Amino acid sequence: MTSSAFAEEQAIPVKYPCDGENISPPLKWSGMPAQAVTLALIADDPDAGSGTFVHWVAFNFAGNMTELAEGVSGKMPASIVEGRNGAGAAGYRGPCPPSGNHRYFFKIYALDTTLNLGANATKQDVERAMAGHILAQGELMGRYQRQ
Repeated sequence: MTSSAFAEEQAIPVKYPCDGENISPPLKWSGMPAQAVTLALIADDPDAGSGTFVHWVAFNFAGNMTELAEGVSGKMPASIVEGRNGAGAAGYRGPCPPSGNHRYFFKIYALDTTLNLGANATKQDVERAMAGHILAQGELMGRYQRQ
């Protein structure tokens, strides 16, 4: 998984966190198996003080998709479901750490099934539904520290 906005382990530009436009970054991936039925995306921050904070959950992308455009959260086709982030809202919530340099993991999963979950699905719901159905996965980690 890659992004044209930031490289692996590099700073996420201020455009994408809460200090900026708070929009989802552009993401690309490759190498997913041809037999992938759907894809799922989870973005989270394991450095949050109260445990891992979920920034984005989305699933049921077409198995042959290879990218998400910048700012696409909230504007996806009806076939793609955006679940609940750590704040309880649907869609992307940008990095907004109260202090320190946090790591943000964007993870893509190729699945052999369609997830039968609704828009209230959480990261835990998606992980349970994906269990035993993951064909491949990729990851991109960016960092952010508020000024």
